[in-house]
Amino acid sequence: MTHGRRVRLLACWAAFVAAHALAIAAGWLWPNQPMGDTYLVYEPWSRAALEGAYVPGLTEDWVYPPLALAPMLLAHTLVWFSSYAAAWAALVTALDVVAFALLVGRGRSRARLSAGAFWAGFVVLLGPVGLFRIDAVTVPLAVLAVVWLGSRPAVAGALVAAGAWIKVWPAALGLAAVVALRTRGPVALGAVAVSAAVAGVVLLAGGGTHLAGFVTTQGERGLQVEAIAATPFALGVGGAVVAYDTEILTYQVYGPGVAAVAAALTPLMVIAVAAIAALGAWRVRAGADARAVLPPLALALVVALIATNKVGSPQFQTWLVAPVVLWILWDRRAARGPAALALAIAGLTQLVYPIAYHLVLGGDSVGLAVLVLRNALVVALGVWAVVRLVRTPAPGVPCSSPSPSPRPEPAAPTPPSTTPSPRP
Repeated sequence: MTHGRRVRLLACWAAFVAAHALAIAAGWLWPNQPMGDTYLVYEPWSRAALEGAYVPGLTEDWVYPPLALAPMLLAHTLVWFSSYAAAWAALVTALDVVAFALLVGRGRSRARLSAGAFWAGFVVLLGPVGLFRIDAVTVPLAVLAVVWLGSRPAVAGALVAAGAWIKVWPAALGLAAVVALRTRGPVALGAVAVSAAVAGVVLLAGGGTHLAGFVTTQGERGLQVEAIAATPFALGVGGAVVAYDTEILTYQVYGPGVAAVAAALTPLMVIAVAAIAALGAWRVRAGADARAVLPPLALALVVALIATNKVGSPQFQTWLVAPVVLWILWDRRAARGPAALALAIAGLTQLVYPIAYHLVLGGDSVGLAVLVLRNALVVALGVWAVVRLVRTPAPGVPCSSPSPSPRPEPAAPTPPSTTPSPRP
């Protein structure tokens, strides 16, 4: 390893470790309980399961898919930590370190180091909410999946499915891979194997009637104040007000038209996801290189899940990490704009929650301006991805002849060829 490469690799690692230390420390320093979900929700759930009182997802419907209980239980067993929140932080950091190590490798690829630097920056800009939520467990799984899509598609599919059985969003990455890649078979096989294993365990444990309970539970929720669709109501349109829901433990908007908007969002999400997937299939059938189609397709699908979600919790922005990392790995130059926009979204999200959340809830103009700007940038990122997807070049050559990738980097992950083969 050359001296310059060693310095770059060490700097990337130092940034990643420092980012986690700062975000974890902010969990104890910032207002509005950014660690609240860990000790107010996850710890009681895991304690109840360990004590046999009830098991979320097995003995009753739950807001999360059943595999989400596993990391909660694991954090509860780390008894040498002074608090459940500290154990949770250690667990998430350990998972991130493993994924980061496999992402940056030995530092031989500038694309890998750039992706690692982006992830480190995202962690510190998003702050504690990016680590002290169940979504944080899915991020390293998704990052590993996009790293291995080219070389280990079946493993990538398995990781995507595992993440989706914790928090649904990684399924968008799996859908993008199935649409864009010729290795869709192994990806799907890995995903099906993990899904069958999870479903089988739940059925054997007697929780079959609650296996899909998270779908109906989420469907009954109202419109959270941070959700993009709630932006006009958060600004007071139609006399809407913000109030705390003691059952869901979130602030939601209430007023004329709110229920109708909330009811329309789930069908809108299905339509948006289907339309974006169809665009991706159209570009692939037109002969576009999978290496150009997959990154914007994956990002567009993930943003669609955020933008049409009636929950809109701040930790949802962690979903952006994996598709942007994928884009950096496969086309570092083209990913600069989306990466910069994602980092801006992360920074604004930390301002919205937890730093200025009391201003948002109180209708303060500054707090609402930050929220509106953040939501506008999320929409802009989705539009950017869709436009890039639509404009993916389709050369006048057979789909089986991939276009060359400019300035290939030998240590970067090799994208699969287009040739036939292989809070709440």
